[in-house]
Amino acid sequence: MELINSAYDLVIGYIIPFLFVLTIVVFFHELGHFLVARWCKVKVDAFSVGFGKELIGFTDRHGTRWKLSLIPLGGYVKFAGDENAASVPDRERILQMSEEERSTAFIAKPVWQRAAVVAAGPFANFLLSIVIFAMIFLSFGKMVTLPVVDSVRAGSAAEVAGLQTGDRILAVDGVSVETFNQLQRIVSASAGVPLVLDVERGEHLLNMTVTPELREITDNFGNKQRVGLLGVTRSIEQDTLINKNFGPVEAVTEGVNETVFIAERTLSYLWGVISGREAADQLGGPIRVAQVSGQVATQGIVPLLSLAAVLSISIGLLNLMPVPMLDGGHLVYYAAEAVRGKPLSERVQDMGFRIGLGLVLLLMVFATWNDVLHLSKL
Repeated sequence: MELINSAYDLVIGYIIPFLFVLTIVVFFHELGHFLVARWCKVKVDAFSVGFGKELIGFTDRHGTRWKLSLIPLGGYVKFAGDENAASVPDRERILQMSEEERSTAFIAKPVWQRAAVVAAGPFANFLLSIVIFAMIFLSFGKMVTLPVVDSVRAGSAAEVAGLQTGDRILAVDGVSVETFNQLQRIVSASAGVPLVLDVERGEHLLNMTVTPELREITDNFGNKQRVGLLGVTRSIEQDTLINKNFGPVEAVTEGVNETVFIAERTLSYLWGVISGREAADQLGGPIRVAQVSGQVATQGIVPLLSLAAVLSISIGLLNLMPVPMLDGGHLVYYAAEAVRGKPLSERVQDMGFRIGLGLVLLLMVFATWNDVLHLSKL
């Protein structure tokens, strides 16, 4: 009975929230490819959520097979003339096509149309994120705290810089700061980087330079992460708490701002890993996503949707990496074709796809290894 209860908790607590989040993100990514392909009059043979054996599906009037497949860790759109889900051309099949069939094949379309179809997947991810955030802001508003210092930790970067209780931070490096959360976001991404603060203290305006410390923190679920910290707490006095409500246009604008911030923070972290400034152990794979999905699901549907928006941004950015097999790799090929006036040779493209497959598999193994190490420390 205990084993059954454990299995039930695993399915309800982790697997279902994980599949809910992943399915939303994958579906809209592939829908982006699909819709632009239809607009460019490319025949779509299959639209699959998941890989492997088909579980259920149907064929629409355009001949597209819509299906839910056995392995729910991704998805694909397969175009006419493709050999596989990675849009590698099936050259033998293309040679056997009639002129009419060839005109609807993906490979036969102008390079700008192929690029538009490929770029539409990541673009759909970013659009999904904006829509989710906008809906949340429009429906629930946003509780914010003004960037007023309540206390300063002894020996912290804030104390060294001269920050005091009651100080209101107006700007960081010339960028206006309206909420404590904005301040946190800038600081967390700036460990070891000197920041110039514009500070209001009573009737005086001050400038001071502070360098956030890199420290490890633990969230409410026991997950650890390294971020930059000033060493201050926010004021929770009544006059520093504001519930911001948004109209439709403001909600969309806030959704765009949220999406851009998360994308910038993700790219900043990846650059930090490449340059050696950040550790790569924060990179997570499907196990970590499943764990976080289960944890966030306990807080309700809104936090789970927010997680889907964050994951959608990550998937969009990942697919734009200039690695063959990913959308970004295809875009590199098309850019080369546009410059040269003809496609790269089949040998070069095939070699690129093999290298790209190896890199993607290596990244998956590395991320999964990180997940296992992370779980072992809990």
